[in-house]
Amino acid sequence: MDPLLAACGLLLVAAITPGPNNLVVLRAAGRAGVRGALPAIAGIVGGGLLLLAVMALGAGAAFAAHPPLRRWTGAIGALYLAWLGVSLGVAGIAPRHAAAAPAALPAGTLGLIGFQFLNPKSWVIVLSVLAAMPATGLRDYLPLAGLFVLVPALCLLLWAALGAWLARWLVRPAVRRGVDLVMGVLLIACAFLLLLEP
Repeated sequence: MDPLLAACGLLLVAAITPGPNNLVVLRAAGRAGVRGALPAIAGIVGGGLLLLAVMALGAGAAFAAHPPLRRWTGAIGALYLAWLGVSLGVAGIAPRHAAAAPAALPAGTLGLIGFQFLNPKSWVIVLSVLAAMPATGLRDYLPLAGLFVLVPALCLLLWAALGAWLARWLVRPAVRRGVDLVMGVLLIACAFLLLLEP
């Protein structure tokens, strides 16, 4: 199989399946529509590219040489995701008058660029894609950079469309709190599952 096609398939599966980035975009689009979710999508895609560049500049070799470094990075990121999940869950079960303050999810382009470095799924995606298509020089990284823009952007746009479609129900405070609670539980589940990654 062509390594670029294998890398594309891995990236597609990872980007379309539910995870922290998808939930952030879903929530942003539910609040402000697809256009309102574009800064979040730009931050996630930009953060993924930056993470790819960091790995290309040597972090990947450090992770390969020191497996505990990868485990600790994943554990710290999973704890952060669990904290976000608890924050959302609390917002979902808070009394109606206390639920006015939004839960502390990463927001904006810069916030979501930084979030990629705390998101264990982002690290797993980059490491898996690099394992499927090892790159040795800039010429090898250019197709990967293109994939890291195109595939996640398209997948996140689909999640934004879903969030915008759900928006008509999210205007009801009880429904919004219920969605926040479910999203919080899903983030906690993502954190737990990512801790189980080898």
